[in-house]
Amino acid sequence: MPINEKLLLSVVEQGGYPDFTPLYQRMGYSVTRETSMRKVLQFLKKNTPAVIVAEFNFQSDFRDRTSSLESMMAVVQRWSNTRVIVFYDKEQAHQLVRLTERFPLTTLAFPITEADVERVL
Repeated sequence: MPINEKLLLSVVEQGGYPDFTPLYQRMGYSVTRETSMRKVLQFLKKNTPAVIVAEFNFQSDFRDRTSSLESMMAVVQRWSNTRVIVFYDKEQAHQLVRLTERFPLTTLAFPITEADVERVL
């Protein structure tokens, strides 16, 4: 499936930070927003975004994973041109390391500003 150079997938499961959609659009991206990993995985079956912006939400009840982000990355890792940007809480940095060791991710710690996002895009 060819990459859509101007498609950005915004995954907002918990939120609690500014909506960066206007920034993404100003930067020329067509934005799709999903609020559950189930919907994200369905979306990725039909679309190959240029960029995915998601949250790292550590889930201690998972036995074999740190978060649902790993399910998404299992699909995305096949696409070498899709960039993944992950927002995270500094308190969860030690858990996030398990993901960054396995997958190429750009990470931003909260609090995140528009300038931070623009810089990594």
